[in-house]
Amino acid sequence: MGLDEVYLTKGGYEKLKKELEYLKNTRRKELSKAIERAREHGDISENAEYDAAKEAQGLNEERVHNLESQLSRCRIIDDESCPKDQVFIGAKVKLKDLESDEEFEYMIVSEIEADFDAGKISITSPVGKALLTKKLNDVVNIEVPAGILKYKILKISR
Repeated sequence: MGLDEVYLTKGGYEKLKKELEYLKNTRRKELSKAIERAREHGDISENAEYDAAKEAQGLNEERVHNLESQLSRCRIIDDESCPKDQVFIGAKVKLKDLESDEEFEYMIVSEIEADFDAGKISITSPVGKALLTKKLNDVVNIEVPAGILKYKILKISR
């Protein structure tokens, strides 16, 4: 089973790169110092501070490994190569709920970049999946656990 490509917007790629840099250059040093300080307290076999620092170090290294793996398989979505009139990764989509008349906007991103509070939804979410490749003024019926959503695409931008 091969590893899949990871699709990211340019902003998402930069954010992951910055996090990786922080974890490798800053966080590693902080955790190393915390382990050193805990060792100074004597017997490490019953030292909770030492155990916590070692666990944090392990989690940090796991995150570093995951980020390096994702970035090595990364494919940055180029806005220029995506059709302007269709929904693809990186597109901002203004929608209208045809039941409530409420309007809202989402940015369609990869799972890694998804952040609902920031208006970024994943292409693997029910809404993201249903919107992919749709065009301006299309009406989309989206099956979600709570029922069927009926949205009209008002605007697509990059």
